[in-house]
Amino acid sequence: MFAEILRGLGTTLKSMLEKPVTIQYPEVKRPVRQRFKGRHVLQRYENGLEKCIGCSLCAAACPADAIFVEASENTDDVRYSPGERYASTYEINMLRCIFCGYCEDACPTEAIVLGDNYELSFTDRRQAIYAKELLLVPVQEGGLPTPQKVEPGKFTRSIPVMANPD
Repeated sequence: MFAEILRGLGTTLKSMLEKPVTIQYPEVKRPVRQRFKGRHVLQRYENGLEKCIGCSLCAAACPADAIFVEASENTDDVRYSPGERYASTYEINMLRCIFCGYCEDACPTEAIVLGDNYELSFTDRRQAIYAKELLLVPVQEGGLPTPQKVEPGKFTRSIPVMANPD
């Protein structure tokens, strides 16, 4: 029995001599893993159009029912996405989200991506609902902000699709 106590004491003393793994969080941020799922981001095409076509597949795939999408029709004078529709309202309730990534997997245009931002804090419930304006990435250099005016018929049936991996 005395040997067991000495062995436990030896383990304690050995751990006291190891370098601590504590980091000074606000000043030093630890890099996240490659597969980390953080705050959601809505992507854009290079020309500035939004990738989200308002199909609501992300909302259907969400097990926590945290996503609300309302679609509207695109016109040639007011165009947000290359498809026939766009998400006029896109909201994610971060208090309900479980960061599973099903929304990212369900999106046919790869519009929604779970990024690497993990600093989410709210002082009231209203701040936890991220609207489309907070989720959209800024327009790249050379792109135009949405809504855009395009030539009539330029984007009909021209939704970019992913290449077939086969």
